Amino acid sequence: MDKEVARPVNNRVKFLVISLCFIVSASFSGISNPIQTKVYADENSAPSEEYIDSGEVYDDSGEVYDDSYELNTEESLSTINEEDLLSQDAVAAAIDHDANFSPATLKFLKTNTGLDGEQWNNIMKLVNKAEQDKLDWTKFYGYCEDIDDERGYTIGIFGATTGGPRDTGPDGPALFKEFDAASGASNPSIQGGLKRAGVKGTMSGSILNITDSDSVFVKKINALQKNAAWREAMWRTFYNVYIKYSVQQAKNRGFNSALTIGSFVDTALNHGASGGSDSLEGILSRSGNSTNEKTFMTNFYAKRTLIVDTNEYNQPPNGKNRVKQYSTLLSSGETDLKNADAAVVKATSWIMK
Repeated sequence: MDKEVARPVNNRVKFLVISLCFIVSASFSGISNPIQTKVYADENSAPSEEYIDSGEVYDDSGEVYDDSYELNTEESLSTINEEDLLSQDAVAAAIDHDANFSPATLKFLKTNTGLDGEQWNNIMKLVNKAEQDKLDWTKFYGYCEDIDDERGYTIGIFGATTGGPRDTGPDGPALFKEFDAASGASNPSIQGGLKRAGVKGTMSGSILNITDSDSVFVKKINALQKNAAWREAMWRTFYNVYIKYSVQQAKNRGFNSALTIGSFVDTALNHGASGGSDSLEGILSRSGNSTNEKTFMTNFYAKRTLIVDTNEYNQPPNGKNRVKQYSTLLSSGETDLKNADAAVVKATSWIMK
C-alpha cells in the first residue's frame, strides 16, 4: 500500500490560524487588564483606589447614589407586586430607622408615646406623602411656603402655620417659642425665637404676622434645615400640639397600635386636634364606641373620608387617598408598622393631584 503524502497547508488555512491566535490573545489581554479606577492622592500618603461602578452618579450634595435604583423605586410605586414586596422586605431589614432622629428625640418619643424609631419613621412617611408627595420627610425641617390656604405660612415637617382667616389658633407661634427654649433661653418667647431665626414678625391676637418679605422669610427658614435646636423645637411643638392629644385619645379607648396613633396624629395636624366638628375630637365623637380596634378605626376612616376633601384641608381626591393609606394598612394587618417598609411604599403609591 502506497503511503499517502501530506498536502502542504494552503494560504487560506494559514490565515484562519493566525486570526484565531489574535482572537485568543485579545481575550486574555481583556481579562488581565484592570477595571477603570478613580484615584485619590494625598501628599503624605500613597494613592488609594476606589473602583467606579457605572451605575453610580453624584447628586447636588456630592453624595453617590444609584440612579438605576431610583428609577426602579419610581416604577415600583405604580407597579408593585408580591415579588417586589419580598425584595423590599429584605432591603428593609438593613434600614436604620433610628438614624432619622436625634438620640434625644428618639428617647423623648419612646418615653411619651411608646413607639420606637421604626414606627415613627413609617408614620412620618405616611404624613409626608400626603403633605409633600414624598416619603423622605427628614428633608422638610426647613420647609416654608405660603400655599394660599388662608392659614399663613406653612412650616416644617408637620406643617406648622403662622395663622390666618382659616386658622385662628396657629401653632407657628409655639414653634418659635420652643426654638428659643431649645436654643438655651432662660425665659423663652416668640420674639426670642424669631430673632434667633433671623426673621421679623409681630403678634396680632393669636396670629403671627411676618413683616419680612416673602423671599427673605422663606430663605431664613430654609436655612434652619440642619439646625439641631430647630429640629428639637419642631418635635416638641409637634408633640405638645398634636401627638400628645392623639396618644391620649388612643389610650382612652384601649388602643396603642402605631397605626391608630399615626392615624390620629395625621388627622389632628390636618384638621386640628380639638375644638371643631371636623377636628380629631369631632370625628372621634362620631365614630362609635366599639372596643374592637379594627371595627372602631374602620368607622373612624369612613367618617374622616366624608370631610377630608372639604374646607381646603386637601385638594380632591388627595384627601380620600390620604385616609386610604391608613385603611389599606389596617386591612393588611400592618397595625404595628414594624417590618412594614414595603407595605408603606405600596400604601403610598397613589398619585397626588
